[in-house]
Amino acid sequence: MHLDPLAIVTAFGLIFLAELPDKTMFASLAMGTRMRPLYVWFGTSTAFIVHVAIAVGAGSLLGLLPGWSVKLVSALMFGFGAFMLLRGGDDDAEDDTGGKTATGFWPVYSTAFMAVFISEWGDLTQITTANLAATNGTWSTAIGSAAALMTVSALALVAGRFIAKRVPLKTVQRIGGLCMAALAIWSLVEVFTG
Repeated sequence: MHLDPLAIVTAFGLIFLAELPDKTMFASLAMGTRMRPLYVWFGTSTAFIVHVAIAVGAGSLLGLLPGWSVKLVSALMFGFGAFMLLRGGDDDAEDDTGGKTATGFWPVYSTAFMAVFISEWGDLTQITTANLAATNGTWSTAIGSAAALMTVSALALVAGRFIAKRVPLKTVQRIGGLCMAALAIWSLVEVFTG
């Protein structure tokens, strides 16, 4: 197992910026106001780890293709991610937890796990993780992506209200979109120069 610190930091940064304005952050915040935050975090973190494993597996399969085709697919996917972030999509902060409040560990854990597990299928961060795994290595990408997702969930639970009131999410979206656009251009350049 080879770990590349730059790949870990790249995965962490991209996934963190992509997930910060996402609906999952708001769902974590909403669940954390009604349920025990640590239990919610365990549930969301477990769901994120499962999704990262699936995305890294898909990215590893992409890595078996010829190098130019992987770079082209990555460029297209990063371009799509940039478009999605820069278009100003609305991820609303609806409260999906319903009227009942769960209190015990297993009810809170399973509620948080299922909320994230279902909502993250095909999400931008899952697609980005698969792309990064195809080009930057599976373990480095998995560690960086999982750490970013778990950090965003923790931030939402601990300081969610502060972030929502003080940091414009549009700014975070734009920074993430510009980073993905730069990676799309870089990947395209590698297709034609590599």
